[in-house]
Amino acid sequence: MPETSTVATPEQDARRRRSIAWVVVLSAAALVFDGYDLVVYGTVVPVLLADPSHLGTVTPAQAGTLGSYALVGVLVGALAAGAVGDRIGRRKVMLVNLAWFSVGMGVTATTESVATFGLFRFFTGIGVGALVATVGALVAEVAPPGQRNRYNAIVYSGVPAGGVLAALTAIALGDSIGWRGLFWIGALPIVVLLPLAIRFLPESPKWLVARGRLADAEAVSRRTGIPVPAPEAVLEDSTEEKVGFPALASRRFAFPTALLGLMSFAGLLLTYGLNTWLPQIMGEQGYGKNHALTFLLVLNLAAIGGGLVASYVADRVGARRVVATTFVLAALSLAVLPLSMPAAVLFLAVGLAGVGTIGTQVLVYGLVSNYYPTNARAAGVAWCAGFGRLGGIVGPIIGGVLVGAGVGGSTAFQLFAAVSLAGAAVALAVPRPAHAESRRTDLVPGEVRSTVTA
Repeated sequence: MPETSTVATPEQDARRRRSIAWVVVLSAAALVFDGYDLVVYGTVVPVLLADPSHLGTVTPAQAGTLGSYALVGVLVGALAAGAVGDRIGRRKVMLVNLAWFSVGMGVTATTESVATFGLFRFFTGIGVGALVATVGALVAEVAPPGQRNRYNAIVYSGVPAGGVLAALTAIALGDSIGWRGLFWIGALPIVVLLPLAIRFLPESPKWLVARGRLADAEAVSRRTGIPVPAPEAVLEDSTEEKVGFPALASRRFAFPTALLGLMSFAGLLLTYGLNTWLPQIMGEQGYGKNHALTFLLVLNLAAIGGGLVASYVADRVGARRVVATTFVLAALSLAVLPLSMPAAVLFLAVGLAGVGTIGTQVLVYGLVSNYYPTNARAAGVAWCAGFGRLGGIVGPIIGGVLVGAGVGGSTAFQLFAAVSLAGAAVALAVPRPAHAESRRTDLVPGEVRSTVTA
């Protein structure tokens, strides 16, 4: 089966750009609601702590635990998606979990007790975890060569963008629609995103080739313009024919997989810890409710801009060094947050903390998405998202314990700074990827490779 190449017509090239744009837009939009779910809980924590008429009495320690229930669900969802995503495909996992997540958010809005609220936070988290674990694999497999970190950063910037949406919505509408209305907004994907995804989201041709479905890959390529990679470029990295999590446990990937998991653990501990407790900590330092929510807004807006700039650099110098640098930036900014500073300097420090924490995690997903071959990519991103969520579970709990003990925000920020430095050290220890897909020159835009029978 020799390989032939053809140059795409302008129409085919336009179709390819349009198809990739749909993948990026739909993936980013899905993650906007992941970020919305993350931050909207932080915006309602002060309400739940102050008024027991909503769910009953909620202590700071309980609030931290409730914040962690969704993250346990994310862990379950990510690992489940990793177990099946490399076998059944990226598209099916995304469609199912867009609906799953939306139903969970809607039902959460109707809960009347702490127990049921926590249960459906867990349920919602399963859908979130599956989406986070899948979109990185899909985007990495359709993104143009040399731009994968940038495309992944655009998609995963949906998480802080969702945080911005949640903060703005809480400031503008929180008093009028209440916390239940804020959660109902999170149920919108089943109405606005799922129909579009069913119509426009393609399967990954690279995944189809990895599963030996060459005819299906060609059909997707003809419809979308997304090129089909040469089979030998994908299949020679079968990792002894292991697929998914067994491939991660192979001798070649076991050590870097452990390090990538620890790196994501640090990034998500910082991301969830700050998003859950920053409004409350700043409120205790004398800032009013809207001021405290504005800190969340600055944190997530800076993460979007900083993450995109850093991803551009990562495509040129390598993601590992950039991730280590942004972790160090987080440590420096977090260390100075408890200090008495003018408002402008304080907001700058919060913005740099957003780049170094949430922005770093955006880069981590890009690094992991491009680290593994096709037969293990979804499992690798799932491991990163799933194991990392253990850090996301620990972060809100640590914040809750410290706030409940009356220690204040200073200790929490110092602890988060230490975690940032540890994350930088782990990032530098990750070995370079050695699989063939990372060494080959991918197809240039406009080139479509197909296999024909001689």
